Amino acid sequence: MTVVEPRLTLERRLLKEHPIVIACDEVGRGALAGPVAVGAAVVDPALSRKRVPAGLRDSKLVPEPKRPAVAARAASWVTASAVGWASAAEIDDVGIMRALGLATIRALADLRAHGVVPEEAIVILDGNHDYITPAGARGLRVRPVIKADRDCASAAAASVIAKVARDALMTHLHDEAPDYGWARNKGYASADHRDAIDRMGLTRHHRASWSIGPTPTLF
Repeated sequence: MTVVEPRLTLERRLLKEHPIVIACDEVGRGALAGPVAVGAAVVDPALSRKRVPAGLRDSKLVPEPKRPAVAARAASWVTASAVGWASAAEIDDVGIMRALGLATIRALADLRAHGVVPEEAIVILDGNHDYITPAGARGLRVRPVIKADRDCASAAAASVIAKVARDALMTHLHDEAPDYGWARNKGYASADHRDAIDRMGLTRHHRASWSIGPTPTLF
């Protein structure tokens, strides 16, 4: 299979009309336990002329042992970056799509605290659906882009930064409930995770509103 290397083609085109580009991508959407995380990465005109870091890909295409180094290079390369979160309890309360929007709004708020003005940006959102605006965001220009995390270097950076942050959190939570194997499965529907749920039930970190049964939840 040919691996597509992400580029800055779309970002450079958008920067002709907007002062900055913010790319956002989520991780943890299909997990059974743990929060959802949304990474946000900023590209400005100066960055758009720089070379994309070696090895940068959508986080799903980066082998796990290499992800921390790739995420570190991505974070030092982009103009600014942030990760926003929505907890399992919030997912249960408002649903996964609204939770994704809340996590994105929190990532953008973190960027704002570091001097980025999201309202000046065009926001590239990986996927085909704007889940940010329905969650309460105002004044944002959101552009959903299918396979942005594969094709756009900014979205790939957001993806791997968020993935490494969420994996680190799930590894930390493993110590709280080691029988669920979160250091290995990161809260996803692995066989050992499902077996532990069958034996011991759900923790406060599980998405209790979901149908967590023998058949994997697909998102």
